[in-house]
Amino acid sequence: MEKKLLHTPEGVRDIYNVECENKLYLQDEIHKTIKLYGYNDIQTPTFEFFDIFNKEKGSAHSKNLYKFFDRDGYTLVLRPDMTPSIARAAAKYYMDEDMPVRFCYMGNTFINNAEHQGKLKETTHIGAELIGDNKSDADAEIIAITIDSLLRCGLKDFQIEIGHADYFKGLIEAANIDEDTTAYIRELLANKNYFGVEEAVSEMPVPEAVKNAFMKLSELVGSIDVINEAKKLVSGETIDNALDRLEKVYNILKVYGYDKYISFDLGMVSDYQYYTGVVFRAYTYKIGDPIAKGGRYDDLLKQFGKNSPSIGFCINIDNLLVAMQRQKLSVGGTTLKHVVLYDNDVSTKAIELAFKLRSDNIKTELIRKSSKFTIEDYIGYESKNSVSTIHYVTVNETKTFNL
Repeated sequence: MEKKLLHTPEGVRDIYNVECENKLYLQDEIHKTIKLYGYNDIQTPTFEFFDIFNKEKGSAHSKNLYKFFDRDGYTLVLRPDMTPSIARAAAKYYMDEDMPVRFCYMGNTFINNAEHQGKLKETTHIGAELIGDNKSDADAEIIAITIDSLLRCGLKDFQIEIGHADYFKGLIEAANIDEDTTAYIRELLANKNYFGVEEAVSEMPVPEAVKNAFMKLSELVGSIDVINEAKKLVSGETIDNALDRLEKVYNILKVYGYDKYISFDLGMVSDYQYYTGVVFRAYTYKIGDPIAKGGRYDDLLKQFGKNSPSIGFCINIDNLLVAMQRQKLSVGGTTLKHVVLYDNDVSTKAIELAFKLRSDNIKTELIRKSSKFTIEDYIGYESKNSVSTIHYVTVNETKTFNL
């Protein structure tokens, strides 16, 4: 039983030493980047009432939530994502504010994924929400911050795939498909099962042009050219507006100089159904899951009593860290430190040296030497712990060992 208690439950893990330092560094770099765009910090509770994240809000499925009860019998959940919490807070504290409000946040989210998926059930997210702005400029700003944040972390090879919730919605409207079938096709698209989509649509009495558009969703992935291709397939107010919006956002991102990081995926759908407009995900090689995602949710705040169009993004720090490790990219969080090792009767001398090193912004560990270990033992141990230098202080001298 004692050995069992040393292990963590399925889907969570310990992060320590160099990896933890690197994770904190990435969080700090992204936070500083978002702050440069004028966003203000917000913290919301780790758990909230169940209704904040229920299906009607378009958040995670109930079976994927960690649910429990408070003393009064209310159902509470650990937050599966940050956006509904921030939407609630914005509606509460900025109900009468018509000007845009910018929030940035950092915190852990909890999703009770099936164990066979091999995904973490607790992940750290950092991101931003731009509330009260329905313009394409706001869409572009959020995507630009995502790109800027990843670049600042040292990631170079990545792509932001952009779609639009209304493109799928427009196809559904044109096909006049019922709600159950829509949910089925949405699930197929979420799993990138384009063959399943083709099979499902081929058996439906829908206009040939619409059917053809569904069939070509797997091809509507790539450069800005896919927008022009989509325009040739099928037209309608919802679809046309979605494609026009994507063009506007792309042209603004060209001004930022970030168009080389942009591609399009018109078959993109999200697990979170509160998205109403531009949606996007960031991918890099050597990891299959997105390292960042976001989108526009113009109707979510209405459910909390405030009519306010909004857009946001989040970066999954755990996925980003794994990607950078697998790509063997240096993370600036690992700072080598010094050790001041001293004999029992020279503590004053050792403390003074440690104080001087720390005043020079050098991370310094102070250790009184144990008779059980030799200097070679300390050198062998500290060489595995991001130590660059050991200063061994004795009565007669201070020896310096560079590791």
